[in-house]
Amino acid sequence: MAAQAQPWTEADTAAARAAIPHLRSGLVHLNNAGCSIPTQATLAAVQDYLAREASDGGYETVDASAAALQRPYTALAALLNCRPEEIAILTSATAAWQQVLYGLAWGWRPGDRVLTSVHEYGSNAIALLQLARRTGVSLEVVPETPAGDIDTAALERMLASSPKPVLVAISHVPTSSGRVYNAAAVGALCRQAGVLYMLDACQSIGQLPVDVQAVQCDFACGTGRKYLRGPRGSGFLFCRSSDALDKFEPAVLDNTGGSWSGSWGYSIHPTAKRFESYEMSFAAKVGLGVAVQECVELGIQRIWARVQQLAQQLRQGLAALPGVTVHDHGRTLCGLVSFTVDGMTADKVQQGLAARHINTSVSRIGSSRWDFETRQLAEVVRASVHYFNTEEEVQRCVEAVSQLEAAAGGGQR
Repeated sequence: MAAQAQPWTEADTAAARAAIPHLRSGLVHLNNAGCSIPTQATLAAVQDYLAREASDGGYETVDASAAALQRPYTALAALLNCRPEEIAILTSATAAWQQVLYGLAWGWRPGDRVLTSVHEYGSNAIALLQLARRTGVSLEVVPETPAGDIDTAALERMLASSPKPVLVAISHVPTSSGRVYNAAAVGALCRQAGVLYMLDACQSIGQLPVDVQAVQCDFACGTGRKYLRGPRGSGFLFCRSSDALDKFEPAVLDNTGGSWSGSWGYSIHPTAKRFESYEMSFAAKVGLGVAVQECVELGIQRIWARVQQLAQQLRQGLAALPGVTVHDHGRTLCGLVSFTVDGMTADKVQQGLAARHINTSVSRIGSSRWDFETRQLAEVVRASVHYFNTEEEVQRCVEAVSQLEAAAGGGQR
């Protein structure tokens, strides 16, 4: 049994704030599910690498930076509970996801079944719809329970029906809501049925535990820029070597993922590096390694407890305001808090908060259409907390929303 995480303290908050001295004074950053604030160490790693490229040359800097370029593999392996050779570093979660989806080694055939979730992200859904149009693959959406979790009973029936699905591909956390799917329950059913399982951990990695052994996923992808607090232009793919590696061929190969092994032949890299391409920002790769290592050292259980504490404070504060509706509903809720204000568009709320130096974002129907149509929503404001935020910042956001709502309602009750 894992040791219980040490409780979060004021000293921890002070240390987290001290690690971001570059954050603009007075700014409240509640857009961590969009792009979080890197620490000074991560920022310095990226800047220093770029400076060395400029002074010493790009190839030469690679040769001199072997340890720094290996760090994202070892750090992600520690965070995900896997082996470094099961990790590929790519430019984004979407790039990783598409390498798998478009890369089935045996090729997609008409009638092949893919199961996905109600709250699937727009980029994933578009790729699935394109795949269905091109190949005749059958795309099926697993319903949710009234409690807001994936319906595992329905999933079990869908897995048992014929023909057996080729792949189950779901998002752990939606882009537009704070609910967290029971990814481990999905994994247990997929493993029992012998169906490959891909988890999009883009919104969960870095804020809550993602243990690929417990989840039993064959693939997992994520991005650096969100809760991992890494650079933009960095992402990763986990590929389980014992079950999935040889069943999928990457959608594209180059001299990193493969080798020109004969005049008319090529071979594929024996590890998850087969999914990589050579050209990416090596500075971003180095920065990702620093960011993930900091996450590992701080402890994902401690981060998760702190994020839940702040998100609960924000939800309760917003829900208590007249004219404000919080739209998060699920068995487990995370650091994404989605809400609407009567009489105001989501853009107007986001702009009003920005004018008060509070960063949030807007999720629109195009980013999660199946989910939004089910909930009869067109857009929501998304405020997303992280461990470096303070209780005072959360309260400041609540008070600002209250002011905006009062102004929209004419101040009359």
